[in-house]
This record gives sequence, C-alpha cells and structure tokens, in this order.
Amino acid sequence: MTNQRAHIELIPHLFRQEYAKMTAVLCRHFGLQHVEIAEDIASDTFLKASEHWAIHGIPQNPTAWLYTVAKNKTKDYFKRLALFETKVTNEQSVDIQQEIDFDLDSQLISDSQLAMIFAVCNPANPDEAQICLALQILCGFSIEEIASAFLAKPETIKKRLQRARTNLRKDDFQIKSLSESEITQRLDTVLKTLYLLFNEGYFSKSNNQLIRKDLCSEAMRLTLLLTEHAETDQPQVSALLALMCFQSSRLDARMDDKGEAILFDEQDKSLWDTSLIERGNYYLVNACIGNSISKYHLEAGIAYWHTTPTDQDKWEHILKLYNQLILIEYSPVTALNRTFAYAQVFGYPKAICEAEKLNLVDNNYYHELLGFLYTETDTDKAIAHYTEAIELSKSKIGKRTLLKKIEQLRKTP
Repeated sequence: MTNQRAHIELIPHLFRQEYAKMTAVLCRHFGLQHVEIAEDIASDTFLKASEHWAIHGIPQNPTAWLYTVAKNKTKDYFKRLALFETKVTNEQSVDIQQEIDFDLDSQLISDSQLAMIFAVCNPANPDEAQICLALQILCGFSIEEIASAFLAKPETIKKRLQRARTNLRKDDFQIKSLSESEITQRLDTVLKTLYLLFNEGYFSKSNNQLIRKDLCSEAMRLTLLLTEHAETDQPQVSALLALMCFQSSRLDARMDDKGEAILFDEQDKSLWDTSLIERGNYYLVNACIGNSISKYHLEAGIAYWHTTPTDQDKWEHILKLYNQLILIEYSPVTALNRTFAYAQVFGYPKAICEAEKLNLVDNNYYHELLGFLYTETDTDKAIAHYTEAIELSKSKIGKRTLLKKIEQLRKTP
C-alpha cells in the first residue's frame, strides 16, 4: 500500500488483531505479574507504527514489521535493566541475548495466547474480575466497553480491574502449561469471556455502532483456537463456536446502507452466509458428544432454528429451548427473548401478559418488546413504550430505529 494515509485505517485493525497476541508473547518473558511492561511495549510499538508509517508509508509486511519492532523494544528494555543492575546495584546482569532471543512464529503466538487466556482467568480473582481483566488484556476492551457489557458504572469496573491486577502481582504466577484439572476449573470463565466479547460485537452497546465485526471475528478466532488444542476441545467449546457461526452468518443482513437495524423477519435471506451456517452445523454436531448440555448448546440450538426459515414449527422448537435455557441460567435478556418466542407461538395478547410479569421497567429492551407487542392492538401504548425505550437506550442507532417506528405508528390510522 503506497498511500501514506492508508495507515489511519490499517493500524486500528492491526491493533485489535495483534495487540493481544503481542502482549501474550511478551508476557512469557516478563511474567504475568509484570503485564503492564508487556502492554507498554506493545502500545509503544503501535505508536511508532503510526508515526513511522505516516511518513514512510506502510511496509510490505506490516505484521512482521510490528513484531520486529516489539522484539527490538524488548531488547532495549533488558539492556536498560542490565545497565541499571550494573551501575546501581553493582550486580552482574543476566544474559540479555538469552532473555530476548525468541522467534515470533505462528505456533509460539498461538500457544502464548492460549496460555494467556487461562493465566488471566485465574481463581486468584473472582469470576467477574477475571472476565473484566481478560476482556481488557486479551481483547483490548476499554473500561467503558467492559462497563457496558456488565451493565455497570465505568468507575466500578476501573476499581475491579485495579484489584484484579494487584492480585495477579501478589500471586506471582507465570504463563505456563496447565494441568487438566486447572483447565477444567478455568474453562467456564474463559468461555464466558469469549461469549461477552462476541455479544459486544454482535449487538454493540458502545461506540455508537450496532455491529462491530472486528469483535465478532476476534471472539471466533480465540474460540477456534480452543478447539485446536486437545486439552480444550470440549463439547461446550464447539457449542459456543457453533453459536458464533450461526449468528455471524446474518451480520450482513442486520443493517441497511444507512446503518439502521433490520428486524429478523425483514432481513434479506440471500445475504446470509451459507458457508458459516454449514460450519455452525458442523460444530453443533461436534458439540453433541457426551450427555452434558450447557447454555451454549441451547443458544446454538436456538440460533440454528433461526437459520431454517422454512420450518413451520421452528418457533415451538425455539420456545422449548428457551424454557430449558431460562432454567439453566436466568437473565433479563433470556426472559425477554423467550417472551418474543412465546408471542410467535401463542399470540401477542398472551405474550403481553408474560412480558408484564417480568416488570423490567428499567430495561430498554423490555419497553421495546412491549412496544412491538402492542403495535397491532394499542398504538398509544406502543408509542409510550417505544418512547420509554428511547429514554433508557444508550445506543444512538437504536434510538433512531425506535424513532422511526414511532413515526410509522403515528402515520398509520
């Protein structure tokens, strides 16, 4: 690429794709208790790329350039450390070349990331703190994005991250190969992290974007990484990957050219990615080994039925799966989605009764659902609920979509 301004678009893409990988590899040498050093070197690398590429243009192999710079910055760090030890502490420094002589091949990067995922998801921290830390270190989430994913205040997340990092330093553990029992103990938290990452991409509540394909792709890549290692190739991992494939297959159909959301029933089915649906089917079959059923199995099953629009009984199947899912793990989102499926099976008036029992008055999706259910029978109530949803929503795109619905209702006799 010769256009010197092309780096403005390329660097954010590479940052999302390579920053976590680079941090994971560097942490093998600094130790996870010094993760801030690895993060600083990775950040400085991208800063240098931004400055250098703006003047000299993008190199032929941008990724290789980044890792070469990161490696050189690591050498410089150890040289400064050796100088300090020699002049200040009068101690013989360690062999610098031995410390930084590592090959950044794809296998090392892959292994480092896998080890990093499980190292960050350490029981030294509570589950939510582990997930927050993993989203920040592994996925490059900002504090605001993490707060949005947890429906919490940014200040709360900031304090949680500080405590989690302090616990990691105190625990003084390294990135290393884990035993089978350690993997089993931590796998649930790892999957929750990847699930949250994908959800933020699939229906973003931040950055004023409805869809963030880069987050969906990163979540799928990391989950696929788990399926490629014998220790982590578990049925629930395949189920989560199947869910991601099914959901990703409809990404191009979920938004129009103006950035407005398109409801499922109004989507152009020809835009669905059939290759991703086939991959979803493959991983869902792989997930059906053994007798255990996770929430990811059930959600993947629901997503599967959404990709088969010709089946007349699909909503009955979807409702049954939601009934099981809500028993395994209740959440307001699951309850509202179940109510929508209930409306397709038993009709909108009965679904209104089901929805109002939930009484989720502070949830914008609750009012959005009721607005939808009241559309055919009570226009005033539909508009009132859509208006309340607009007040509660944090998404500018979501607000625009709801305003459009209100305008349509006011124009309809």
